[in-house]
Amino acid sequence: MLSKYKVLLWDFDGVIMDSMPIRSKGFELVLAKYPKEQVDELMAFHEANGGLSRYVKFRYFFEEIRKEPVTEEQVLVLAAKFSEIMLSLLMDKELLIQDSVEFIKNNQGNFQMHIVSGSDGKELKIINESVGLSGYFKTINGSPTPKKQLVEDVLAAYQYDKKDVILIGDSINDLDAASFNDISFAGYNNTELKRVSENYIEQFICNPDQ
Repeated sequence: MLSKYKVLLWDFDGVIMDSMPIRSKGFELVLAKYPKEQVDELMAFHEANGGLSRYVKFRYFFEEIRKEPVTEEQVLVLAAKFSEIMLSLLMDKELLIQDSVEFIKNNQGNFQMHIVSGSDGKELKIINESVGLSGYFKTINGSPTPKKQLVEDVLAAYQYDKKDVILIGDSINDLDAASFNDISFAGYNNTELKRVSENYIEQFICNPDQ
C-alpha cells in the first residue's frame, strides 16, 4: 500500500517507539501532588489523544478538569519537568518498535521520510540521535507547534505533491492532521482507527513492492 507514495510522514510515539506507557507515567509523576481522580481523568484524555502535545494536555488538566486558569509560564515549567523525565527514560533502543524501525532502515532510499510528532521537538531530536535513527529522516519536528502546522510546514518547505504524501499515525489526531492538509493517512498500532481510516497497516513489510 505504501509503494504508491514517495513521502512518509511518521508519528513517533506508538509508531516508532513504544513510549506511550512511559509518557503516561511522566504525567502522573509531574502531577503527583494533585488529586488522583483528576490525574486519572487526564490520563483518559491523554490516551484518547495521543497526537496532542503535552502543552495542550497540561492546559486541559487545569482549565477543563480543575476549572482554574493556568499561565504559559506554569505550563512551560511543567513541560520542562516532563521532558527531564522523558529524557531519562526514553533513550532506550529496547523501546523501539522493531516492525516499523526495520521498515524505516530498509527503505531509506525508497522514500523521503520525516517525523511529525506531538512530543517536544527538541526532545525528539535527542532521543532519535541516541537510538541511532536521526539519519533516516530529512526532518524531525514536534511540539509546541501543533501537528497540523508541522505537516503543513513540511509540505510547504519541500514542495511535495500532496498525492505523493502519506502520514502514518496511531491516533485520531494524526488522522485529523492528514485530513486538514489533504494528504493520505494510514493507521497503525491502534485498531480503533480501522473504523475511521481508509488505510490501516497491520504489519510493515520491508520491501515496499511486496
